[in-house]
Amino acid sequence: MAAAPPAPSPARPRPWLTALAIIAALGSAALLLWAVRDPLFTAAFAAGLVGLGAVLAFASSFRSAPASAEAAPRTDIGLLRAAADSASGAVAITDTDGRLVCANSSYSDWFGGAAAPAELPLEGEEESLAAAGAEARRDGNSARARLRIHGLNLALAVERAGLGDTHLVWRFTRSDEVDLLREAQRLIGGQAGKRISEAGLMAALADAEGNLIAANQAFVARATGRPEAAISGTRLVDLIAVTEEGQFHFAGEPRGTAPLRIIQIPVTEGEDPLTLFLLLDDPSGGRGRLGKEESASVNALLDFIPMGLALANVDGRFIYLNKAFRKAVGLPKDARPVYPGDLVVDEDKAAVSESVRRFARGPSTSSDLAVRLKAQPDEPVALGIAGARGLGEAAVILSLKDNSEADRLKRQVAQATKMQAVGQLAGGVAHDFNNILTAILGYCDLMLMRHTPGDSDYDDIHQIRSNSNRAAGLTRQLLAFSRQQTLRPQVLQLPDVISEVLNLLKRLLGETVKLQVKHGRNLGAVRADPGQLEQVIVNLAVNARDAMPQGGTLTLHTYSVTPEEVRRLGSDILPAGDYTALKVSDTGTGIPPAILGKIFEPFFTTKEVGKGTGLGLSTVYGIVKQSGGFIFAESEEGEGTSFTIYLPVHRAEGAARPVKAKAKEGARELWGTGTILLVEDEAMVRSVAERALTRHGYTVFTAENGEAALEILAREEVIDLMISDVVMPTMDGPTTVREARKTRPDLPILFISGYAEEQLRKSIDLERVQFLAKPFSVQKLAEAARDALLTK
Repeated sequence: MAAAPPAPSPARPRPWLTALAIIAALGSAALLLWAVRDPLFTAAFAAGLVGLGAVLAFASSFRSAPASAEAAPRTDIGLLRAAADSASGAVAITDTDGRLVCANSSYSDWFGGAAAPAELPLEGEEESLAAAGAEARRDGNSARARLRIHGLNLALAVERAGLGDTHLVWRFTRSDEVDLLREAQRLIGGQAGKRISEAGLMAALADAEGNLIAANQAFVARATGRPEAAISGTRLVDLIAVTEEGQFHFAGEPRGTAPLRIIQIPVTEGEDPLTLFLLLDDPSGGRGRLGKEESASVNALLDFIPMGLALANVDGRFIYLNKAFRKAVGLPKDARPVYPGDLVVDEDKAAVSESVRRFARGPSTSSDLAVRLKAQPDEPVALGIAGARGLGEAAVILSLKDNSEADRLKRQVAQATKMQAVGQLAGGVAHDFNNILTAILGYCDLMLMRHTPGDSDYDDIHQIRSNSNRAAGLTRQLLAFSRQQTLRPQVLQLPDVISEVLNLLKRLLGETVKLQVKHGRNLGAVRADPGQLEQVIVNLAVNARDAMPQGGTLTLHTYSVTPEEVRRLGSDILPAGDYTALKVSDTGTGIPPAILGKIFEPFFTTKEVGKGTGLGLSTVYGIVKQSGGFIFAESEEGEGTSFTIYLPVHRAEGAARPVKAKAKEGARELWGTGTILLVEDEAMVRSVAERALTRHGYTVFTAENGEAALEILAREEVIDLMISDVVMPTMDGPTTVREARKTRPDLPILFISGYAEEQLRKSIDLERVQFLAKPFSVQKLAEAARDALLTK
């Protein structure tokens, strides 16, 4: 801040000018007396001159007063701030109104901004700083010993200052600041130093040059022989001697005395660091390294520690590596690395070598270093490096944690996330594709109604329909992988399912593969879709056949698993419970470990192009998971592969009730009557469904969304059945049904959707609803409409 310009000096009285005026007045009076010869007139004239002079003098002094006041020197704020910056702590000056006039840089650093001291917020205090200011204006000064502002522990002193005591000077000091040098001197040379001396511990404080600053009585007595000697400024190296064996002794003591053990503790850092040296007698004789027996004991102890640990000497050479360290860095048993840098990639060698060298010769501190190992160059690991003292030849400890298990879990989580994302994509694609297939199959059925076998177009239409059914099978596989397919679960026994598919398996396996079936005892019933379980068995059998090109044996083994057996398996995925297991084993070529974790991924296949879709095992995985089960794969190259499926045992409280059995028994004719409201946002599906229902005798009203359907319901008196898609824009099917049942509570509902029935039933909280999965044929639609009307 620039200083104010200097003010002009105030006017000073001039005595010679006053004397001259008096002489002039007397001369004028004498001249007048000589001229008029009248003493009385001359005296009056002289008195008038004197009075006029007095008036003029008074007016002159009156005019100079404000000029003098204006010319008073102004406060130089820059000078004040420079003076405040030289003070320790934070200093601020406020005026009569409490406004901030000036503050030093520490005040700005501690409190930020230009807030006046009285406005600073106190932590945990009800009283504000304004009270301290008021107290200082009243008493001249004020103080607060303990304050906490902005996380700082402070002490405050306030005092009046300035002309007329109109300003306040606020001084804040840090109450947690400690003069380390003074404190160390006090501890070592004071009562604490005496206590340390009585314990037989010698202590000395030295500066960066090795000159002693303070020492306790025990150190002074041993180093000089005189407890009261002054050793301040003496070099520490002049008091300590080193033998050829590397032992430390006081220079003034004879050779036969016990050697010293010296501990070096950094007290401060910076340009002039202070170091505390603690010295004590070493009764072990000061051996520089551990004996063979002690080294063997230390090494055996380190081998039991699960963390990877290694020891290196001052030169940075390995002197020991425990088993966990070797496993973590991927070293074989016979490998003998020389330096820690030999274990990392070339880019990290220099950093590792420098860190080992620094910690080997520096203080006993530690740090972590991110490096890439040669065995795992793609995954950085944390290498811990610490200075070692008291372990004989070892100068550095290196630690490395074995993260293989954590990495495996990370890969499993990433794999599960990827499978879930691909499953959602596959489910969405299958849903849209089902709408297209529904239209193709519907139009094929309508065309077949107008053609008879033998017509020129009949075979072509039938071929289109067959290919559409194959495409529908592919969408079912996608839905099975994404766990969104429609399942018809039943309570069943696994041996019954295997017996149903046994003849098909024999034809698929051929003559070169031998099929063996083994069933255990006391198998619990499971709840699953028998058709989907048959697909699981067929897919696993076909994969096993392809893995045995020269022939082999395929074994299907069912057995029960108790909770105790599950616990003995030690699986983190399989919860304890009663299971019925199916194990499918082959004697084929096996699966390499590198791809064993990818076999359940969609579209992953090791077969030649054109010989596999890559959905076989992913479909198996989806069906098993959707059925509430678990599947595990075990393989050994050249020995074969085993897939084990665990299905939870079903505990049924009562017999399963057949669904709509009476309705189907009493109505085999597809022709019907009634009025149907069809709600479908896909135009092609809506068109084919309308034509199919009309052909079977129904009166059909169509709506492309939920809002249009509600308008039709409000307009038409008779609606016998409502057929609705589930997923539609603006208003979905369930919402439309809830609104419709407010006025027609007994209205039958038939939902059609490409998503899984079980998934939809979980999200649709509605009663008396039927479900038809896409894609469907004209006949399936007619049957579903007939059954829904019969349950009315």
